[in-house]
Amino acid sequence: MRTTLTLEADVAERVRREQRRTGRPFKAVINEALRLGLGLKDKGAARLPRYEVEPHHCGAFLPGIDPLRLNQLYDEIEAGAAGGITLHDRGGREK
Repeated sequence: MRTTLTLEADVAERVRREQRRTGRPFKAVINEALRLGLGLKDKGAARLPRYEVEPHHCGAFLPGIDPLRLNQLYDEIEAGAAGGITLHDRGGREK
């Protein structure tokens, strides 16, 4: 379909930038943008492949440490309420 389209200055500049970046013609850039905006094309197609985390066994926790409440333990240690346990940074220096 042939039609006349009036673009606002900021949109026209963005289309020109996309043309220069991709080397694609005006018509292709406009059609792609409309497809994405109208939900006619999957937006995730250009995304990176899904990143998957591989779980690792971390060993057993000491008695009295609930692995589901580690954030609370961290807060208690940081506040100094954990009975002499201190936090250290990766370099071994006390925080």
